[in-house]
Amino acid sequence: MPSPLSRRRFVQAALPMAAAGGAVAAPRPSRSAAGRALDTQDAAGLQAALTAGRFTSQALVRECLARIAAIDQAGPRLQSVIELNPDALARAKALDAERRGPNARVRGPLHGLPVLLKDNIATGDAMATTAGSLALAGLRAQRGAFISQRLREAGAVILGKTNLSEWANIRSSRSTSGWSSRGGQTRNPHVLDRNTSGSSSGSGAAVAAGLCPLAVGTETDGSITSPANACGIVGFKPTVGLVSRDGIIPIAASQDTAGPMVRHVRDAALLLQALAGADARDPATAAIPAALARQLALDATATLRTDALKGARIGVVRASMPAQPGVAALFDAALAVLRAQGAVLVDPVAIPNQDKYGATEFTALLCELKDLLPKYLREFQPDAPVQDLASLIAWNRQHAARVMPHFGQELFEQAQATAGMAGQPYRNALATNQRFSRVEGLDALFAEHRLDAVVAPTGNLAWPIDQLLGDHYTPGGFTSPFAVAGYPHLTVPMGQVGGLPVGLSFGGLVWQDLRLLGLGYAFEQASRLRPLPRYLPTVAIDD
Repeated sequence: MPSPLSRRRFVQAALPMAAAGGAVAAPRPSRSAAGRALDTQDAAGLQAALTAGRFTSQALVRECLARIAAIDQAGPRLQSVIELNPDALARAKALDAERRGPNARVRGPLHGLPVLLKDNIATGDAMATTAGSLALAGLRAQRGAFISQRLREAGAVILGKTNLSEWANIRSSRSTSGWSSRGGQTRNPHVLDRNTSGSSSGSGAAVAAGLCPLAVGTETDGSITSPANACGIVGFKPTVGLVSRDGIIPIAASQDTAGPMVRHVRDAALLLQALAGADARDPATAAIPAALARQLALDATATLRTDALKGARIGVVRASMPAQPGVAALFDAALAVLRAQGAVLVDPVAIPNQDKYGATEFTALLCELKDLLPKYLREFQPDAPVQDLASLIAWNRQHAARVMPHFGQELFEQAQATAGMAGQPYRNALATNQRFSRVEGLDALFAEHRLDAVVAPTGNLAWPIDQLLGDHYTPGGFTSPFAVAGYPHLTVPMGQVGGLPVGLSFGGLVWQDLRLLGLGYAFEQASRLRPLPRYLPTVAIDD
């Protein structure tokens, strides 16, 4: 059977939201220098303003905190930020001092810039790490994830944690995206009664609303790219192994990765530069090619050129088109932009053997979850009231009124019933996944047509939040082949239909991350289609 997780992009969950019957006033633009820059500048522009002394990192952090208070906690009440870092301003003050002290230094392009992390990434500080679950509420990780440390070393200010589909949407197949028992329901800043998708729901909504310039999400299958699509931002899922998975609450090591969720492709490259790197605790990172590692260490933006599409061979995957005429029209317009920029379109192409790993993807994820979750809990949160999947299932049953008011935990129960990664079903499933998604899938397609990338609509328009029925939307999307293969996938805004954003996806082969970012950057610069949120209470369109 096709995996309900891959088709639903690990996006789910539902909680009663405030009635959206009346208009919600859009937040007023900030008059501060930091606020104006946050609205108009990418990360490089913010860094230039900090260097020029137009404002400080402290001022930028205060602006973000004010916006979170006005937009996330009040006003439209997006509920995208689940916890704030009480040390953020002190950290910003220290970084300001580094910049102007007697031994002044700037650590890099992220020095003094605030970043939000999804609440399944351990920070090892005053903040809890919970995956949105009340079972871990108030519990701090014993140490920070590798990528948390990388961000601190790069000079970033970890501003807080973002809400998510609880347990990264591996708990139930009947949930509604963006809900967690700890954080409630995240709302889409474009249209408040529409879903953010997920599971990196809060990261997508927060960046779209301008609450923070940079955010980190995680993906197993679509959990970065799908909310980026729904929220009208840039989302990048790297090659699995380019970014360490250490300290990230796991689903499946074969597909899990963290990645940037930002407003500009250049920001994705800068954030990737800070996140990526070899980590002795994650053996997959040992496979990073030396040339890619060098480029990331030097300047990940060096490959971003406005002429990158000239001569590039791009396959057009029309089979991923959702049955939504407005999305189809935007896709045709995006293809025209690609042609105008000199791309050679191979139209159409079909990704082979996609039907051969739907069920086995699901099997592999459940088996890996059963074995990997207790390992994470032992190392990072040994004081938790749960130690493994079985005790978590029991805890949820005991507290069902609070943690399961709208949907259950049947995926947890199915995972617990497996033999884990030691069983033959898991080994068979993983071999099937890798064979048909890689060698006899994307590798074969790219070789046959000599492709540099393939493109398709990232997904469908954001669907209404529905706590009774859960997620319900038009089939279509692009995430699973690249998720199962562990290959890079970028989504860039393609426009909007009736106030709802939709993205254009670029998919590439293993370790072609910077090449893919370059192609997406050229499209972004030629199209300039990033939508600004309007905080509409609702829309009525035939989607």
